[in-house]
Amino acid sequence: METINYNKPVEVTGRYDVIVAGAGPAGICAAVAAARNGVKVALIERYGVVGGNLTTGYVGPVLGMVGKGTMRDEIVEILEIPENDMIGVTGKAHDFEKAKLTLSEFVNHPNIDVYLQSSVYDVVKEGDIVTGVILATNEGRMALLAPVTIDCTGDAVVSTLAGAHIEKGREDGLMQPVTLEFTIDNVDESCAVTCIGDVDNVEMNGERFLDFCKRCADEGKLPAHLAAVRLHPTVKKGQRQVNTTQANKVDITKVREIFPADLELRRQIALLMDFFHENLPGYENCKCIGSGTTTGVRETRRVMGDYVLTAEDMVEGKCFDDVAVHEAEFIVDIHNPAGAGQAEDKIQYVIPYDIPYRCFLPKGVEGLLVAGRCISGTHRAHASYRVMSICMAMGEAAGTAAALCANESKTPRELPVKELQKALTDKGVVLWKK
Repeated sequence: METINYNKPVEVTGRYDVIVAGAGPAGICAAVAAARNGVKVALIERYGVVGGNLTTGYVGPVLGMVGKGTMRDEIVEILEIPENDMIGVTGKAHDFEKAKLTLSEFVNHPNIDVYLQSSVYDVVKEGDIVTGVILATNEGRMALLAPVTIDCTGDAVVSTLAGAHIEKGREDGLMQPVTLEFTIDNVDESCAVTCIGDVDNVEMNGERFLDFCKRCADEGKLPAHLAAVRLHPTVKKGQRQVNTTQANKVDITKVREIFPADLELRRQIALLMDFFHENLPGYENCKCIGSGTTTGVRETRRVMGDYVLTAEDMVEGKCFDDVAVHEAEFIVDIHNPAGAGQAEDKIQYVIPYDIPYRCFLPKGVEGLLVAGRCISGTHRAHASYRVMSICMAMGEAAGTAAALCANESKTPRELPVKELQKALTDKGVVLWKK
């Protein structure tokens, strides 16, 4: 491998109490939670708008459940969407264009500086302690320093650069497929089907809709790996949010795999539109009005921490003394890494479970918290906690913890978890069973 030596001084352009990398569902809640606790926050986002999968990713509805009183409730109100059930039966996809404004207003706090179109290039460390990050920006490289950093990048970019222990995928290394969601309009509500996913038994013309789609795939009307056609309602009549495109065996952390996957997924959108026009009643005149501007990623890196959450914990509804998120709930939803539909023959339901604070603490690294889909857990556990409602609650807990650490000059590992729990419950977050 050819290498070069590259060494240039980097200007320190900001000193903060907390740095939050990634402004998706976890990141925006982490930043606002920290800012509301009185500390100065830098929020870093590689795209040109905050929100992550709520905006650029075009993901909806907001799936999963958590205990009452978290910022998840606040975000649902901001997005003007109905309260959802655990698997999405009552959920509706929000207005993505409106969300770009409302979520920007959400993070527009006097204690938050937002760095858009800025990517984490490297971390600053003193021994095993992360003390800041280096950004690649339109102005060149710049360094931001803070005693606490929160990795909300989804792909665990900060944690990886910091040397944390990382795992990816299941035992064979394969990860859940990537998807580009898109929105269609001009759907005839008088006869058009909706389908929330693999657990839905909705019928069309007397046949289970998903069985119809599988039959179409067997007949060559659809590619086999697109047989699970998911058509969610949105907040606007005559629209559907389509979660069907799929590229398997893609590792989105490898740069050269991103473009081929994106191209394939956009080709699939055109193919699916033809299928809708020709085969689905009520969809004869539908039009695609928007799609994600970035590949929708379900799974990449997981940061191994002081506790590794398991699917077995979820099945028994396990509670933890160091609970940071209470009553998280979503099915173990493993989209098949090697083919269509689900990876397992039977979908695993869970009992509402706790996520312990220890899952936010990367092994062997100090000054760093992790929140969102890259926390410490197994491949199967990740398939439940990766959804946006749960990520929002994780972000709020991590942001609150980071603010306490900054105010008390403690590392995240040194913070007494009872202080975090008190700070959350004082704000109305439910952490304990009655």
